[in-house]
Amino acid sequence: MKLFQPAFDLSSVQTIIYHLPDGQTLSLKADGIEDYLDFELEFGHICDTSDIDGVLHFFPKGNA
Repeated sequence: MKLFQPAFDLSSVQTIIYHLPDGQTLSLKADGIEDYLDFELEFGHICDTSDIDGVLHFFPKGNA
């Protein structure tokens, strides 16, 4: 149960790209990773283009 925000829907996400503060990126396959990630607890911005290309971009606070 989420108290403050609705749960983030990862059903159409195939790849998660985590944009690191030094400019590099970390690309993760989304299959099965939803049990380990909770974007509602992360600080930063999410750019969800999963309906277009299956990619979710995460920019941590300070890098957004």
